[in-house]
Amino acid sequence: MTSQPILPASRAAHPLYLGIDVGGTGMKVGVVDDNGKTLGFTSIPTEEPRGPVDAMQRIASSSEELLASIGLTKKDIVRVGLGTPGSQDIPKGMLIEPPNHPHWHHFPIVKCLEDAIGLPVSFANDANAAAFGEFWVGTGAVYSSMVLLTLGTGVGGGIIIDNQLVVGHNSFGGECGHMIIDPSPNARLCVWGGGRGHLEAYASASAVVQRAKEELAAGAVSSLTSDAGTLTTKKIYLAASSGDEFSLKIIDETADYLALGIATVVHTLDPGLIVLGGAMNFGGSQCPIGKRFLKRIGEAFRKRSFEYVANGTKIEFASLGGDAGYLGAAGIARMEYKKLAT
Repeated sequence: MTSQPILPASRAAHPLYLGIDVGGTGMKVGVVDDNGKTLGFTSIPTEEPRGPVDAMQRIASSSEELLASIGLTKKDIVRVGLGTPGSQDIPKGMLIEPPNHPHWHHFPIVKCLEDAIGLPVSFANDANAAAFGEFWVGTGAVYSSMVLLTLGTGVGGGIIIDNQLVVGHNSFGGECGHMIIDPSPNARLCVWGGGRGHLEAYASASAVVQRAKEELAAGAVSSLTSDAGTLTTKKIYLAASSGDEFSLKIIDETADYLALGIATVVHTLDPGLIVLGGAMNFGGSQCPIGKRFLKRIGEAFRKRSFEYVANGTKIEFASLGGDAGYLGAAGIARMEYKKLAT
């Protein structure tokens, strides 16, 4: 289910868009109006081994069913936004080698969806789509520039500068999780590409669990000792909430690693706003551990930045949750539609 309020179609601001967010296990579809309001939402399993043709055909069928359920048809939609994991060739509409989709490599995903759904499609990296969603109708809505870091299995990212999404020459723009924060020859390996010393190798959920397991195996004292074999960041968060000093230390160290990456991003782009999204937020802004996490990031960032730059930079949690991807995909479709209309 979407967490967004559902707007009756009769109150929608036209034109209307479809936003599609393809994940490793699930695909989300939303009908979105010109103000970023959700009129309808559905989700279906990705079933990755069945391949991209099957997935896009099921997306098209689910979209038509969704539209019919709210009294609309494809004629009411002007454009579709599609967000998928990278790597990609955005101008060519191609998936290259997305790690979580081994049966989808080197595939013309945009043409396939356009043929299946009968509408023009705008294409984006999934993290870039999520960033654009937060920029359009989320935490970044009052900013002209922002950077999103998504903290999950890996560390994704998306960059908007002066209202423009940064895609890059190789369709790799915004991959902030692959910046180098540790140049040593024995630095940790990142989750996906095997790159050494990447931010993702230290501050992703996978990396946090691995770091914690290593320390527990080395004899660290913690209430998590008996859970070492089934450790998750949620268990680390719950232990920290109960006062477990080891878990608090792991979270603090994660904040320090993130601050390294944020300092590099800010000193390169000066966006004014860094937004932290993804599943690993340690309870978020409504929880004492989440507040501690965000505060620690800010303090560590300030130590590595110029005072006036730090004073002019906000670091906040994302507000759209798992809806950011389909909303941002729809927003990118909207942007392209309006550009083509002028």
